[in-house]
Amino acid sequence: MARIHPTAIVEPGAEFPPETVVGAYAYVGGQVKLGSGCVVANHAIVQGRTTTGNNFHVHPGAVVGGTPQDLKYHGEPSELIIGDHNVFREHCTVHIGTETGGMVTRIGSGNLFMAGVHIAHDCTIGDGVILANLATLVVHVAIEDGARISGLVGIHQFVRVGRYAFIQGLATVVQDVPPFMIASGVPARIRALNIEGLKRRDTPRETINALKEVFRLIYRSDLNRSQAVREIQQSGSTRIVEVDVVVQFLLNSQQGHLGRTQDRRHAPVVRSPSGAAPPPPAPGDVGEDLDAKASD
Repeated sequence: MARIHPTAIVEPGAEFPPETVVGAYAYVGGQVKLGSGCVVANHAIVQGRTTTGNNFHVHPGAVVGGTPQDLKYHGEPSELIIGDHNVFREHCTVHIGTETGGMVTRIGSGNLFMAGVHIAHDCTIGDGVILANLATLVVHVAIEDGARISGLVGIHQFVRVGRYAFIQGLATVVQDVPPFMIASGVPARIRALNIEGLKRRDTPRETINALKEVFRLIYRSDLNRSQAVREIQQSGSTRIVEVDVVVQFLLNSQQGHLGRTQDRRHAPVVRSPSGAAPPPPAPGDVGEDLDAKASD
């Protein structure tokens, strides 16, 4: 039988297996679906259309499944979908999706979100990701598998962080961060290849050396981005999976303003036959989003 503290509130309609633990003064909303082995600690809140996998653990003061900080949101039936083995530490906040983001915020498995982390609406997070204390993901951010985001990092809307990238503390990230790279600064810049992270993954020496050459060509040579990518492709090193991952990421990033490939506002301007550019979108089409405005 579920262990629900007498002071906790579990709304009718909530779905949870018998081994669920809900602590003192916690709240579980009526549209929540919890997997097996889940723990909602004292004073934690799980609400909205939130579905979790197994071994979901939310610590005191966290709010998972809150409504978006977006003035365009008017109660649409959007969702938060969370995989297995995720830990949300104290005072984390995670919001459901919106219509502009496909109606879902999606989090993979095996992730750790430390105290004070904020994950805004329509973000997508892969597996094995760590966000350290007070890291903030503004809207529509994508974090790929194994990335490490240090404390007090702010990531701009529509930015993508590649797999096993590492972002150092206090960084302000306004452009895509390619896989296996280290970024830092305000605004963040690519500083080095994440060699230590690659070694921890038992990456072969041949692969690390190939990625070092990729880093040199892109960030330390006189070639522009397109020229560097072309040279990498012509060298044949894309036969190495990790090199090809970086190249494909860069090719996608080139399609977006400042690397924000998901941001439709920065698509190339299509002019009319008269040569005039179309009017800019109305504020309600792209903004009035309090999470987004916080990063601009």
